[in-house]
Amino acid sequence: MNRTLKLVSAFGAGLLTVAGMAQAPTPTTQPAAPAAAVAPHAVPAKIALIEYEQAAAATNEGQRAIQEIQTKYAPKKTQIDSESAEVDSLKKQLQSAPATLSDADRASKLRTIDTKEKQLQRDAQDAQTAYNGDLQDALGKVAQKLGPTVVKYVQENGYTMLLDISQQQGGVSVMWAEPGTDISKAVVDAYNASSGVAAPAPSAPTPAAHRSTTPRTPTTKK
Repeated sequence: MNRTLKLVSAFGAGLLTVAGMAQAPTPTTQPAAPAAAVAPHAVPAKIALIEYEQAAAATNEGQRAIQEIQTKYAPKKTQIDSESAEVDSLKKQLQSAPATLSDADRASKLRTIDTKEKQLQRDAQDAQTAYNGDLQDALGKVAQKLGPTVVKYVQENGYTMLLDISQQQGGVSVMWAEPGTDISKAVVDAYNASSGVAAPAPSAPTPAAHRSTTPRTPTTKK
């Protein structure tokens, strides 16, 4: 997924409570006794991990959004595949041209191939950029709706900290984690149950030109 997709990845923050604040002393003949110090205490940690962006994409709603975008860009992919096939055909024709082909004709064919190849590159780049943008917007909306489910899950299960281990974040590197600490699958199941959105029907394999932009399904870290 595009790195510019900014998602809220930490839902728990430490809350600092100030207790026993000294009140203004009442004038007396004796100095007021110093306030008792409040000793810091440790809170038992229970840390959860989540691949937040991948979890959003793995929900039924996210999968439907991906399918809709792939369907939207299917005609554009067909056009690009046709342009690519034409360029390949022209190159093969030039390679198999007889030795008697004049230099002028050869140069003309090379110019035609070059023009069509540059157009193909522009069309493919424009389509990929538009596809990525639509995918980012669609999954961003799902991710925003997923947030409350994540918060509810970690609170109900007694977690004290949540770490987003999405590959795009880059700020957290988990070398090892106890099996079961990755809550991505559990959160996806909880969201699907609450959203009421049914799983989409299986679709054809993702086109090669678009496959790299489709977020992967969350996996449990071990």
